[in-house]
Amino acid sequence: MSLDTTPSDTSSSTAAARDQLFLIDAVTDEDVQIASAWIERHSRVPDPRTVPMTGRALDRVLDGLTDGDPLVTPVRVVHTKPDTPSRGLRRWIRPRKGDARVAVGEPATLSDLRQRFEATAGRSLSTYVARQASLTLDRAERDIIGNEYKVPRFVVEELTERSQFRRDLAELSKSVNTPLAEVRARVHKILDEMVATENKQAVELWGQLGAFFSRAYRVEIDDESLAALRELDKSYPLVFLPNHRSYLDPLVLRPALLDQGLPLNHVMGGINVGFWPIGPLAKRSGVVLIQRKFSDDVYKWTLRQYMSFLLSKKFNLEWYIEGGRSRTGKLRPPRFGLLTYLVDALETSTAADAYLVPTSITYDRLHEVGAMTAEMHGAQKQAEGIRMAIDYVRAQGKIRGTVYLRFGTPMSVRAFLEEHEDKRVAVQRAALAVSHAINEATPVTPAALVAMAMLGTEDRALDMAEMCGVIDPLAHYIRLRGLPTAGGVDLTDRAVVTAALRTQVTAGVVTRFDDGPEPLYLLAQDKHLVASFFRNNTIHFFVMRAIGELVVLRTEDCPQGVAGADDLWRSALELRDLLKFEFFFGDKREFGARLEAEVDLIDPGWRDRLDTPGYAVSTLERQPFHLAHRVLQPIFEAYQVVADRLVLADPNAEFDKASFLTECLGVAHSRRLRQELDHSEAISNELFDTALQLADNRGILDSEAPDVRERREQFAVEIAAWGRVSRRIRAMVYRRLAGHEGAADSPLADHPTDADRSGESR
Repeated sequence: MSLDTTPSDTSSSTAAARDQLFLIDAVTDEDVQIASAWIERHSRVPDPRTVPMTGRALDRVLDGLTDGDPLVTPVRVVHTKPDTPSRGLRRWIRPRKGDARVAVGEPATLSDLRQRFEATAGRSLSTYVARQASLTLDRAERDIIGNEYKVPRFVVEELTERSQFRRDLAELSKSVNTPLAEVRARVHKILDEMVATENKQAVELWGQLGAFFSRAYRVEIDDESLAALRELDKSYPLVFLPNHRSYLDPLVLRPALLDQGLPLNHVMGGINVGFWPIGPLAKRSGVVLIQRKFSDDVYKWTLRQYMSFLLSKKFNLEWYIEGGRSRTGKLRPPRFGLLTYLVDALETSTAADAYLVPTSITYDRLHEVGAMTAEMHGAQKQAEGIRMAIDYVRAQGKIRGTVYLRFGTPMSVRAFLEEHEDKRVAVQRAALAVSHAINEATPVTPAALVAMAMLGTEDRALDMAEMCGVIDPLAHYIRLRGLPTAGGVDLTDRAVVTAALRTQVTAGVVTRFDDGPEPLYLLAQDKHLVASFFRNNTIHFFVMRAIGELVVLRTEDCPQGVAGADDLWRSALELRDLLKFEFFFGDKREFGARLEAEVDLIDPGWRDRLDTPGYAVSTLERQPFHLAHRVLQPIFEAYQVVADRLVLADPNAEFDKASFLTECLGVAHSRRLRQELDHSEAISNELFDTALQLADNRGILDSEAPDVRERREQFAVEIAAWGRVSRRIRAMVYRRLAGHEGAADSPLADHPTDADRSGESR
């Protein structure tokens, strides 16, 4: 049997000068024989003492060592074959010959170990020595089997046996006015539920399960960014903060990072996925199961302690900064909770810093979008469970697609804390910076452009020439701005567009009609929200252009009759406030700079020509593409439904959100059937909900607020005004498609909605 070894200090002159004590970590007699043979060959002293790491033998040996200061060296036999049984099963199943190697942990003198043990005020020297030996052997073993098996051991023991932990626990007991024994029991119960208990076999099985779940996808990774992350990982713990589009996200991200030599992440996951068998397996492969909502001070304290432990040990973390899957495809507002706990944990840990890694995960096809869009139309969300998991696995075999992994520039947590004295402000700025970086790293996919083209004219079919007539100028705009593209493809290539369109036809999102003179393409019935999901993955790149179109056209309605840059800026700020719950805009200075850049692309001479009669219409009609009706009009239409229902609601009655949303769904469906809404994607609970957030922010949900009825009416009028401007942009597109200029002949001739009529009457 061949034996390879890892480097050891046992060959040093220091080792030769003092007694040696070897701790053998083995589970079979054969492993003990292999380790003993290695010790006989490598020990520098005759007849070295050996003792198993487990059992009472270590107690007796350490108690008997009253004289001398031996060098303690742990050794472990590692079996490297992929099909090698686990340590527990090796008692009954013999591994194949030829796969054994000896891992040697970093030696330490017994006096040093005793001093470190006394500093922790632990309860048993032998337990402490065995635990430290296991930890250093784990590090040596990773040099043999790979860095992906970097997992924490003895977490609960290391946490709870520290003297500082016990002092802090006593303080916690006083602060919550609960007996210490009761608080201690509660903390142990929380840790048992929360702490990931990784092992090699579960990690491998989880990886195989992930490969099976995501078998329908080819994964494309940003190798250059990952190379930089590998270097940073050598010095600091990394905190990966991805967007959340799918249940597949952690299953896609983990193997990609492991393949690049990064260690296993500790994924902070909701306990709602703790159902059997997924939950137990996930916990044993690095998933930290935490409650979705908690106000218990003991629970919060325990979570901070655990995160501090992981940071001190330089383990990488991962969670989804949105807090849940996006139903719309847009990045949701960041949640601050876990980031706040991270900051608290960093301050109490021994880590010098931690780096936030913005992570973008983008799919060009995704099975579960249909279910999520149904929820936006009022369908009940399917509860997590084994039946859901089985259905999900089956569905993955029906599609084929690509998933793109991109990473933003890592951000120092310490830097945010140094820049902002108020910790709450530091957390908020960090979260927003990460969200912005995720958006900037997200590539534009051909599927997103096809969806954008179809959604702009959803009631009208397009032939291939018309489709490319929309996409080609958009592709040139993307190239001009230097935006990232999926796979670096040329979006002006007709073959790329054709392939993406064919994929959407196969997926049932787009319908192809072949019985006329030429093939036509139309959004399939009830697939508008599905298409908008893929468009929304990259909608953030086009929002400022859409705002630029609207504010330029709005100058035609300037009350003074002569428009100037100040009028354009006031309109832009009004839109910024109206849309602040939909998009990340940055501060006013950044917003203004981005707006000017977009208007410069529309017309570099706009500052000198803005007051020319007819300038806005003629300038916009000459543009090769238009985005306002594709990007913002559906939002205005959804907001209009909410605003109009608020006007009609009794301001003195208690507001019932659930019944109000149900009412809005019915109204929106009705308006769409009567063609009072141009976009089916406006029928969305998600958009209604953000409209309500805006209304609440403006204080018009509060029945006791002064002049609430009048302010609700003003809210409806404001939205209606922007809706009319966006419909004028849409009319330009339809006139171009129709090949004539007459607005009266256009299928987009303005038709007043209830809001328009109410606004006019007021």
